[in-house]
Amino acid sequence: MFQFIQNYDEIIDLAVQFIKDEVSISQTSGVVIGLSGGIDSAIIAHLSAVALGKERVDLVHLPEEELDNIHTEDAQAVAHDLNIPLRIIKISPILESVFKLLPNVENNSLAKGNLKARIRAVILYSIANIDSRLVAGTSNKSEVSIGYGTKFGDLAADMWPIGGLYKTELYKIAEKLGVNQKVITKTPTAGLWKGQTDEKEIGVSYEKLDKFLIGLENNREEEFLTEELQLKEEQIARIKQLISSSHHKRRMPKTLSITRK
Repeated sequence: MFQFIQNYDEIIDLAVQFIKDEVSISQTSGVVIGLSGGIDSAIIAHLSAVALGKERVDLVHLPEEELDNIHTEDAQAVAHDLNIPLRIIKISPILESVFKLLPNVENNSLAKGNLKARIRAVILYSIANIDSRLVAGTSNKSEVSIGYGTKFGDLAADMWPIGGLYKTELYKIAEKLGVNQKVITKTPTAGLWKGQTDEKEIGVSYEKLDKFLIGLENNREEEFLTEELQLKEEQIARIKQLISSSHHKRRMPKTLSITRK
């Protein structure tokens, strides 16, 4: 029926080799990872440590002071498990500086959330430049498919090792890699504002979303998908709207084509 990945050990091997190859091709010294305290970045950290060795992995946690510190504790737990130092850089001073220049941003939740993601990307790329490393992105196929990410923010990366895997599949990968159980079981959140969760913002559970996306990927009849997954019409409309409106996030900036004779 709905076919998720079956051989997770093989996928892990492929992801490890992918990271090795990308670093080798780029002739860089390793990777920089924004370790949020969530499952996706934890998986990337584990895969990178296996692929490159802990000395070639930079783990950077970029918290905001107004949010609770549970994500910092979880990021520290992941770094501790891997025996890799964790660099913690608070983004609040940078945020406050931007708010002084652009006061309206602070009162606009979308603009404010995107700003946080872009500040984090700037810091990660600055570290990558200094240390001659690649930024390893943590986006997965579920998020990319519906545009759940910030352009030039968390979607900014030099490679996406888990970009071909749905969120539901990542839980199996995390178990195989030995990711901290607290991280695996926590509610997914982008940490954009207090109380924010992925599934609440998307409007449907990851399990149903992923099955729907797999159905679309395999040209399944929409009526069957709807009946099988028990999705409401408004949920299907929401998913389709997210897919269509985020097309610009999945391609390079469009360039005007000029023909010279």
